[in-house]
Amino acid sequence: MARLERQLTTRDLVLMNAAAILVLSWISFAASAGPASLLLWVAAALLFFVPQALCVTALSSAFPEEGGLYVWTGKAFGPFHGFLSGWLYWINNVFYYPTIALVTAGYGLYVLGTRFAYLEKSQTYGMVASLLLIGIAVAASVAGWRAGKWVQNIGGAANWLPVVFLFVIAFLGFARFGSATPLHADALLPAVSGAGTVLIFSKLCFAFAGFELGPIVAAEIVEPRKTLPRAIFLSALLIAAVYIFGTLALLVAVPTAEISMLTGVNQAITKAGTRVGLSAAGPPIALLMTLGGLGGLTAWFAGAGRILFVAGLDRYLPPAFSRIHPRWKTPATALLVQGSVAAVLAVLATMGTTVQRAYLFFIDLTLILYFIPYLYMFASGIALGPEVRRTPGAVPVPGGRTGNLAVNLVGFLVTALAIVLSCIPQASEPHKLFRVLSLLGVALFFVGLGFGLYALAARRQPLDGLDQRGRVESIRDHR
Repeated sequence: MARLERQLTTRDLVLMNAAAILVLSWISFAASAGPASLLLWVAAALLFFVPQALCVTALSSAFPEEGGLYVWTGKAFGPFHGFLSGWLYWINNVFYYPTIALVTAGYGLYVLGTRFAYLEKSQTYGMVASLLLIGIAVAASVAGWRAGKWVQNIGGAANWLPVVFLFVIAFLGFARFGSATPLHADALLPAVSGAGTVLIFSKLCFAFAGFELGPIVAAEIVEPRKTLPRAIFLSALLIAAVYIFGTLALLVAVPTAEISMLTGVNQAITKAGTRVGLSAAGPPIALLMTLGGLGGLTAWFAGAGRILFVAGLDRYLPPAFSRIHPRWKTPATALLVQGSVAAVLAVLATMGTTVQRAYLFFIDLTLILYFIPYLYMFASGIALGPEVRRTPGAVPVPGGRTGNLAVNLVGFLVTALAIVLSCIPQASEPHKLFRVLSLLGVALFFVGLGFGLYALAARRQPLDGLDQRGRVESIRDHR
């Protein structure tokens, strides 16, 4: 009998969160916008990151079931909404994989110094490197947590050392030369009247997202009711500190005008490191960042693939998606299908445009598709609040009914704001109207496709009467 096994511990989940959420390119992205991004980081942490952590902690501790937000939304609002949230969560991740792969490919260019840095603008390099990285993520995910989790664990650990080294370079540079970027009071205030800086807020919220990933594999976690809250608390403190202080260190080390949106951390370690006599550390740090990016890609790939698995188990998708490999104990079919789609999108992402422009478009598209399930998640936090408080061992949002409503309502409204902001093009975008229409058109297409898939499943069988809770709770015994 093939079934899922509980193998993930608190350490594994902390490293999974570090690999999945802590993406060093977000430090580069924020710093490239200037010192005002520091306050935007703080705002995103208080208004989005904290509500997200509290909501996920409450729901995952009360309902530690494989599928995470897919299951929570189904419990709160019924099978259709559960399927739609799960579908959009999965499809956004498929678009996100090329984004992570492109960023990781950029890190890899600095492993041998700066001689290949010019390839950052090469479509061919971006395509080939992305396909290679996605292939590794597919293999590690199919191999299962016993073997594959070490790719994301190494990646999660590798994410910390480059930031520590960035702090050292920034400190030495500041002591000798002062701050490379002026950090006066006026520069720290976001230009609310101008769209450019404020639009970054939605991306910083996106950078903080990801705590729902662990609960998606709840049936494979040791003592999930205890492990998930511990891992979320530890991860939240570390990730928020690294993002905020990492951005500050990068601004101190490199002038804002010179910071690359994708590889700014590499720049600081190679260029600014040379100024303080630490240039030799550039290649090994780039290798660590590459491993960190690969770990993040693998974590998202393995986690989101379980959505296809539970949707197949619930008969929304063909039964093949719900099969567990007898040797690896993983939903291999679901993961291989996901990998095939990701590979096609990786090729399309690097055709006919620059890597940076493709990166920005895919970030905005994935943000829109990703945050619709987040709206469902925060709404589920409100709807299921009373049940969470009645569940033994659960960790409800502090403050009782009022606190739960306030936290989830703030999270819901900020998520909605982030979706709206992501639709507004940057000032440097040459085809603003076309970009907006393209984003909305593609997003609406996939929402409509979700409706269509559910309708097809409903024609095959009556879905509203399915006992989703009973089936998902018995996943570990699924043949």
